[in-house]
Amino acid sequence: MLLSNLTTMRVGGEARELIEPATTSALVAASLDAWNSGEEWLALGGGSNLVISDEGFDGTVIRVVTRGIERMPSDDGTVRIRVQAGESWDELVAYTVEQGWAGIEALSGIPGSTGASPVQNIGAYGQELSDALVAVEFLDYLSGDLDWLPAAQLGLGYRTSIFKEGRQGIVTAVELALTDTGDGLSEPVAYAQLATALGVAVGERMPLALVRSTVLALRASKGMVLDAADPDSASCGSFFTNPLVGENFARTLPVETPQWPVEPEPSSIAVPLGEEPASPPERTDHRVKLSAAWLIEKAGISRGFSLPGSRAAISSKHTLAITNGGDATAAEVCELARYIQTRVFSEFGVRLQPEPNLVGVHL
Repeated sequence: MLLSNLTTMRVGGEARELIEPATTSALVAASLDAWNSGEEWLALGGGSNLVISDEGFDGTVIRVVTRGIERMPSDDGTVRIRVQAGESWDELVAYTVEQGWAGIEALSGIPGSTGASPVQNIGAYGQELSDALVAVEFLDYLSGDLDWLPAAQLGLGYRTSIFKEGRQGIVTAVELALTDTGDGLSEPVAYAQLATALGVAVGERMPLALVRSTVLALRASKGMVLDAADPDSASCGSFFTNPLVGENFARTLPVETPQWPVEPEPSSIAVPLGEEPASPPERTDHRVKLSAAWLIEKAGISRGFSLPGSRAAISSKHTLAITNGGDATAAEVCELARYIQTRVFSEFGVRLQPEPNLVGVHL
C-alpha cells in the first residue's frame, strides 16, 4: 500500500505491512504483536500531519480506524463524551454542534483523526483541544498497559504534548467535557479574525452552527479544508509553528513584526501610604509568539512560490502551507521547507520548526 494514498500531503512510499484493526481490543492485540516482534512500527490516523519518505516505511503501519461516540455520566454539569480514536475529528465537531454542545466549534475543519488531536494539542481561532480534553486512553509502548491518562499529565502546550516529546504508544480514545448551553450558542468568541468574520466583538457568543460555518469558510479561503477540487488543500495545513522567542530577542526584530506576549506582565503591587515600597519583581525574559507566515512573506517568499523544477509549492492562498501541486515527492516538499527555513533564519535569525511529524525525512 502506498502511504501517499493515506496522507493529506499525498507523499510516501510503500508500507511493508499495513494493518487496520476494527475494534479497540483488536487494536491493542495487533499493536502488542507488532511491538513484541521488535520491528519498526508507525501509528497512522487521518494522515493529515505526516510527511513520509519516498522510500516508504519498512515496518508495520498500524492504521487506527476504530469508531464510536459515547456519552458518559457527569456530575459537574458538563457533557462528557468518549470518542474512539479513529473518528474523524471534523465529523466529531459537526456532531457536537448538531447536539448543541459548545467547546470545540472553533476547531471545525481540522483534518485528521480524533486520536491524533492530543499529540500536538490542536488549536485554531481561539480554542485548543486542551480547553475541553479530560483524559485519553493510551496504550503504552514500554509497559503494554492500556490506561486512562488525565489531561493534566499530558504536558499539553502550544502544538505539543508528551506524545510529541517522546512518550511512545497509541491513543485509543479521548474523553471531552463540553457545555450544553441550552441556547445553541457558542463559547465566547476569543479570536479577533473570527469575531470580525462574524461581525461581532471578541467575547460575544454566537449560534454554534454559524461559528462552525464561518470557521470552515475562513479555513477554505486559506486552502485549509480538504477538497479534491482545491489543489492547495493537498498539504499538512500549517507546515511551521509560530515561533516562541524571548522578549529581549523580539525587541531586536523590525518594529512592524507581529508579536503576541504569551506570559503576563508582573502585576502592580499597591503599598499603603508611608510604608516602604516593595522591591520590584525580578524581571524575566518573557516569551513572545511571532507569526511564521509574516516571517516567511517578509523573507521574500510569496504565495505560490516553488523552486525551479519542483512540484511542491507554497499555497496560493496562505504562505504557511506547503502543497503538493501534483505528484510531488517528499524530497521536494522537504527541499522547499529547508529553503524557507534558511531564508527566514538568514533574514531574522529565527529558526522555523516543522509542525508535521516527519517519518524517514529530515529538515
